[in-house]
Amino acid sequence: MHGVRILAPDLSPRPPGPRMPLLDAADLQDHLLVASNDLERLQRLLSDACDALMVHFSGANGELRSLLDGDAPAALVPPVHNAMQHMAGAITAMQFQDMASQLVTHTTRRLRSCADRLASQTMGDDEDGMALIEQAPLRPNPVTQDEMDTGSVELF
Repeated sequence: MHGVRILAPDLSPRPPGPRMPLLDAADLQDHLLVASNDLERLQRLLSDACDALMVHFSGANGELRSLLDGDAPAALVPPVHNAMQHMAGAITAMQFQDMASQLVTHTTRRLRSCADRLASQTMGDDEDGMALIEQAPLRPNPVTQDEMDTGSVELF
């Protein structure tokens, strides 16, 4: 994720002038909404994968702890400790899902806000009144961390 930078859109009012043709604006809005839906699907996939990984890591952790707490031969103790250290590193890497989820949510909100603004500015209000525009995120990037380092992780 090095070098990724999300820029905030310019939300200042536009001066009167040539407007985007209605069909082009509708097409662009559709593309923004499709991208937003794809990001939401990605978020669900990441969440499901992380949930499955946590279940399997918890199971493996329990098995390794039972080896250490039981009467494991002395020769098994160092490899079991090493396996637990590797699991701790994997759990740290799984924190990626939390950062990715924040970025996906942030980008989805930004895309929906852009699609709403585009629709409002090109198509105007509808018969039900003023168009509802989702508020764009105020911060340009919700996650400032762009790498994961292994640290102390307490397994369940």
